[in-house]
Amino acid sequence: MLNKLEKKFGKYAIRNLTLYLLLGYAVGYCLLFGEKYTGVPYISYLTLEPYYIIHDLQIWRLFTWVLIPPRISIIWAVFMFILYYQLGGVLENTWGTFRFNVYIFGGILFTIIGAFLTYFINGDPYASIGGVVSTYYINLSIFLAFSMYFPDMQLLLYFVIPVKMKWLSIFYVVIIGYEVLANLLTGNWAAAVPIIASLLNFVIFYFSTKNMTRFNPKDIHRRNEFKRQATPPRTQYRDGTPIARHKCAVCGRTELTNPGLEFRFCSKCNGNYEYCSDHLFTHNHIR
Repeated sequence: MLNKLEKKFGKYAIRNLTLYLLLGYAVGYCLLFGEKYTGVPYISYLTLEPYYIIHDLQIWRLFTWVLIPPRISIIWAVFMFILYYQLGGVLENTWGTFRFNVYIFGGILFTIIGAFLTYFINGDPYASIGGVVSTYYINLSIFLAFSMYFPDMQLLLYFVIPVKMKWLSIFYVVIIGYEVLANLLTGNWAAAVPIIASLLNFVIFYFSTKNMTRFNPKDIHRRNEFKRQATPPRTQYRDGTPIARHKCAVCGRTELTNPGLEFRFCSKCNGNYEYCSDHLFTHNHIR
């Protein structure tokens, strides 16, 4: 389905979408500063409030809520901008512009649907849910998707502690799961539903990338038979030392030193240059 949609609408995809989202945050921070000096609650006119959208026809709220930035200091905001600009750029290069657009706008659409579901579930026509609806979990979905493709890439936690992406993503998933479960058990649907809706795009993406046929008993039996009958490849040796068949042109790691790495050739480099999964999309092409 995505292939058909890309052929038809791919030309309308927005390049560098992450940059535009971050520029929207910059506008939101300017409005926050304006509130301090003018006393006018600009942000309150941007929140996603189903009541005002339905009764007062404030349609702009369907779009302006994405401008509301996270309430963090400017220093941490700058580092957040740099991190998500890099993650979003790599994902866009990996998937393609159209698919990355579908992923981001899917998270935005699911968040809007979740906000309206929360409004109708509460049954209170004057209930305000704008304070619990934000783009925080959409940004987190970018982080989680990136960690699926590059699980062994390291980040410096607090600029000192090296931590692999997969461990950070597992930590975030556990925290989010606990938060959602606690809200559901206490009946706080207004906080749980928007979180689930915001991450629904990642859930769909996660299961769509998995081959579910591997859980078929017949397929499991076929794989076991193949492993039993197949002869493992022999490792070549030179002077008693094993010879690696794959080597990253950037970091020099091989399948012998790092068995968990995957290696691919780059079609844009002149020559047969092979790269590990950490450097396949981030290296400088050799011309």
